[in-house]
Amino acid sequence: MKKLLIFGGIIIVLFAALAIVTNLQNKQKAEGNPYKKSSLHPETVKLLDDPNYQNIILPDELETKLNNQEDVIVYFFSSTCPHCKNTTPILMPLAKELNVDIYQYNLLEFEEGWDEYKIDATPTLVHYVNGKEADRIVGSQEKSVFREALENWTKSE
Repeated sequence: MKKLLIFGGIIIVLFAALAIVTNLQNKQKAEGNPYKKSSLHPETVKLLDDPNYQNIILPDELETKLNNQEDVIVYFFSSTCPHCKNTTPILMPLAKELNVDIYQYNLLEFEEGWDEYKIDATPTLVHYVNGKEADRIVGSQEKSVFREALENWTKSE
């Protein structure tokens, strides 16, 4: 019985140590991140070095652009969304090919965006003209749908 308690105690200590080390690693990875947050969801941490997630916009930055009546395209995504993980590798290289600037708003890190921008599902791509929503695409789509939208949205720019 005594051996069982010692063995159980050792296992608990090992799991606690593993949790602490993992937490410290995530905090180190989160330092200097584009989200300007001290703590990030582990799925967001995984995206920090992904070249397809390098144009992050913060809520106050987006609000400023819209208040200044700028034309912007915003990709609302969640780090845990499987449809986003399929869409982003299609959308972001296409944007680069077409020389279109798409800002990326992470709804997992900034949950207020769900209500503020009336997002019902991710991924959602929204085109703002003069600071007002002009069009949106919701959900996973074929590359041709994104291409047509981006070409139409940027014709006048």
